[in-house]
Amino acid sequence: MYINDKLEELLKVESPQQYKITYKHHIIFWAIYFLLNTLRWGSIHNDFALSIKTNLIGFPIHIALSYFNIYFLMPRYVYTRKYITYALLVVACLFVMLLVKFNLTYYLVSTNVMPEGPETDTLTLNYAIITMFGELYVVAFATAIKITVDWLREHSKLHDLEKRQLTTELKFLRSQVSPHFFFNTLNNIYSLTLEKSDKAPEVILKLSGLMRYLLYATRKRKQDLKSEIDCIQNYIDLERIRFNDALQIDIGISGDLENKEIAPMLLVPLIENCFKHGASKNIGDMHIDIEINVDDDFLYFNVSNTIPKNEADSKVATRGGGIGLSNVKKRLELGYDQNDYELSIFEKEKMFHVDLKLKV
Repeated sequence: MYINDKLEELLKVESPQQYKITYKHHIIFWAIYFLLNTLRWGSIHNDFALSIKTNLIGFPIHIALSYFNIYFLMPRYVYTRKYITYALLVVACLFVMLLVKFNLTYYLVSTNVMPEGPETDTLTLNYAIITMFGELYVVAFATAIKITVDWLREHSKLHDLEKRQLTTELKFLRSQVSPHFFFNTLNNIYSLTLEKSDKAPEVILKLSGLMRYLLYATRKRKQDLKSEIDCIQNYIDLERIRFNDALQIDIGISGDLENKEIAPMLLVPLIENCFKHGASKNIGDMHIDIEINVDDDFLYFNVSNTIPKNEADSKVATRGGGIGLSNVKKRLELGYDQNDYELSIFEKEKMFHVDLKLKV
């Protein structure tokens, strides 16, 4: 499976819209929290009426303090790294909350303001510590949820950006076929038309088929392997006309090509490389050997060409063939899992070899 396929599947789950917090989510969260808290304290004190009254007073304070922290204090002081100011303001808010909650509980619910602890009707240090830490727990819990959702949304956006960049780069690499080939082919067609050769219509038809493949197949992430091989054969037929009898090409195709898929225009640069760095720079007889075999789920693609007689050209070839092979290497890295391919480039017996094993 392609890496960008995996990213796309991931993004279907982690869409930025999916992590958007709506008013509905706020209402559901606080409703569930209120219900659980009411049941908890009602069970502890065996007095659900008292639990409902205290929570009706406490929860508006929880909500106000939580949202004030999330949407005002943190953006202005935490995200700007004013931590001391933030800490002082949080303590001040908790103290104000303490005074409000004490008075509301005392005058509206019960003079015993701390039913969960020692009975008291005054603002003691013990009451202040228990109440402020309890409020801090609620604020921290709500803030943690908000931070987690924000992180998931930003992480999803980052994946979306990486996926877009990856897709753009892959499309660019798929469309990179040497323009020199088209210029040379057009020159060949021009020469054939001047000679009124019967080969001209055939060359134009093959070039048309190749260009059609380039225009439409490269829009897809995967293409039928058979179509890719047909494209290679058209390419080779056009180059045969260009080099005539000076070029010997042996091509063998075996295995079951049906229902196999490959990244479009992945193999053509390997063939093009043979002509660009082999045939075009040789003097005398030239030889290109191509073997294509499909065994189970793997394609074995082996291509070799005569090494240029010029020593400098040979160094170019053994370094990787320039843009063509670099393009293929990059596309394999971006488009396939590391375990799904093996690419070998080497020189042997005066021939330059490229061997590719690819999962299809």
